[in-house]
Amino acid sequence: MSTAPLDTTSLSTDSIPSASDRPSRSAPSSAPESKANKSKSYTEQLKEDFEKIFDSLNLDSPDGRKASLNKAFLKSRWLDQILWMEAKSAQCRNRHFRLRLITIIGGVIVPILVTFNVDNQRLQDAIKQATIVISGAVAVTAAIEEFFQYGKRWYNYRRSAESLKAQGWHFFQLSGPYRTYPSHHEAFQAFAENIEEIIQHDVETYVTQNQQNKQGQGQQSSQENSDGDQAVI
Repeated sequence: MSTAPLDTTSLSTDSIPSASDRPSRSAPSSAPESKANKSKSYTEQLKEDFEKIFDSLNLDSPDGRKASLNKAFLKSRWLDQILWMEAKSAQCRNRHFRLRLITIIGGVIVPILVTFNVDNQRLQDAIKQATIVISGAVAVTAAIEEFFQYGKRWYNYRRSAESLKAQGWHFFQLSGPYRTYPSHHEAFQAFAENIEEIIQHDVETYVTQNQQNKQGQGQQSSQENSDGDQAVI
C-alpha cells in the first residue's frame, strides 16, 4: 500500500506563525519598588501640595517687591510649624496611647492574679512575682503620663496645627477673615499676624503647662515630707 507524496509546495510560510504571533510569556517583572517610592508619606504629600499652592499665589506688591519674602514666610514659618506640630502631635498621641494601654491592661490583670490560689508553691511564687512586676509597670506608666502630660500635649499640638491650616485655607481662598481683601498681597499682613498669634498662644500654653507640672510636683513633695515628719513624731 503506497502513500501519496506530500506536496510541500502547498505549504506557505504565511501559514506558519512567526515568533511575534506566538503567545509569549510575560517577562518577569523587575524587583518591586520600595514602599517609599510607591507612595509618599502624609508629610511629604502635604508639603508638596502646599508648595504648589504657594507658587500659584500672586504675592507681588505694586512695586514688585516682597513676593519672595512672603513666600519664604509661607514655607519657612507657616508650613514648617504645621509639619513640626503634626509630627509632635503624632508622637505624643502614640506615647499617650501606649502608656494608657499598659496602665489599663495592667490594672485589669493585677486583681485577677491576686485572686489566684494554687497548691503548687512554685506556680504561686511565679504569680506573686508577676503581680509585683505588673503592678510596678502600671505605677511607672501612670507616673510617666502624669509627668509628661502626653495626652494634653497631643491635644494642644493638634489644635494648633488645625488652627494654622484653617488660617492658611482662608488666606488661599480669600475667605473668612480675609474676604474683604481684594488680593493675596493685601491680605498677607493680616494673615502673618494671625499666624504669629496662634504660634505665640501655643508657646504660652506649653510654658503654662510646664509651670503647673512643677508646682504640682512641689506640692506633692511637700506633702510627702510632711507625712514623713508626722510618721517620725
